[in-house]
Amino acid sequence: MSGKRAARRSPLPEDGSPEKKRVKVCHPSHRAEPGLVLALGQGDVGQLGLGEDVMERKRPALVQLPEKIVQAEAGGMHTVCLSVTGKVYTFGCNDEGALGRDTSEEGSETRPGLVELEEKIVQVSAGDSHTAALTDDGRVFLWGSFRDNNGVIGLLEPMKKSVVPVELQLRSSVIKIVSGNDHLVTLTTDGSLYTCGCGEQGQLGRVPELFSNRGGRKGLQRLLLPQRVPLKGRGGKNKMRFQDAFCGAYFTFAVTQEGHVYGFGLSNYHQLGTPGTDPCFSPQNLTSFRNSTKSWVGFSGGQHHTVCMDSEGRAYSLGRADYGRLGLGEGAEEKSDPTPIPGLPSVSSVACGASVGYAVTKDGRAFAWGMGTNYQLGTGEDEDLWSPVEMTGKQLESRVVLSVSSGGQHTVLLVKDKEQS
Repeated sequence: MSGKRAARRSPLPEDGSPEKKRVKVCHPSHRAEPGLVLALGQGDVGQLGLGEDVMERKRPALVQLPEKIVQAEAGGMHTVCLSVTGKVYTFGCNDEGALGRDTSEEGSETRPGLVELEEKIVQVSAGDSHTAALTDDGRVFLWGSFRDNNGVIGLLEPMKKSVVPVELQLRSSVIKIVSGNDHLVTLTTDGSLYTCGCGEQGQLGRVPELFSNRGGRKGLQRLLLPQRVPLKGRGGKNKMRFQDAFCGAYFTFAVTQEGHVYGFGLSNYHQLGTPGTDPCFSPQNLTSFRNSTKSWVGFSGGQHHTVCMDSEGRAYSLGRADYGRLGLGEGAEEKSDPTPIPGLPSVSSVACGASVGYAVTKDGRAFAWGMGTNYQLGTGEDEDLWSPVEMTGKQLESRVVLSVSSGGQHTVLLVKDKEQS
């Protein structure tokens, strides 16, 4: 498509906040260190980016990209890569438009392809069938579709997917985006959280259970139009301000500027750290994260489990234990409190796939545990791992791992060559 394409715009949110002047945005989650992308696991719909002949990889394989990458995100069945120059490349399943580009040429979805965006992108996020991109001046572009238990619900408009990027209309500048399977959370400069997508399990934090199935009488616009998650400060004064947000498949964690952890969404295996197993349709102050002097700096959630880390580089897990996904050793049981994962060196980041967990250590190694069926663990075998094991393979020799991201059945690593001493 030649010429500049004007991105479609979504309706304005209903909060009546004044228009903000656009300035360059920053947040500690924006990554800048350039690296190479490795992929492993299932590749039947092209999500490994290795071409149409590669159906699976048991060890990490190098993805050929035209430039260095600073962020690689695995969605349900697709992958999104952000380049050092702010461009976005995608590959994998494009049934709902999650690649944001034309893949009518046979096999073109199985290799990285450029998404047409005029803007410089500083962060990307990926869900089951949607992708989001944050511009350097705090705007959000979105493509694909959200789904619920009954199928497609649409992206910005009811029942309409978008196969090209469309701009999300928010009056505040956004500094961070993060995706669950079928919801998007945006953190704005003033510390507000806006959510959109599926709200069936409470993951939007602003839609009561009564209206969670397709928005009740207000319809899908209640879900698809991004609106602020309401949360009052102490004594009902002012609104609570957030500094960070993270997603699991069907749940959301948010950290206030004072360091308190709130959660909402599915907690059927205590994956939110709630004492009960009911879903939370509004933000809950999670007391299970209060029992310490340390601060919580990272969360990642799979389908039914959570892996998190504190500021001292210790990793913890909670939620469902089957297949070893908590990394707490053979025979571990469900946990409703963050439980230290033994045997890990100091970590710099954590990640979850549907039923797997990962930790990147400060010395640049990746450890994996959980369900082995999809070859996402890098052992070359399909056995489950109940405790963390270091990921190995030819492509990891003489390289340090910068980050890991995991989807439904595949995993991507961002790595760089070890500096020659």
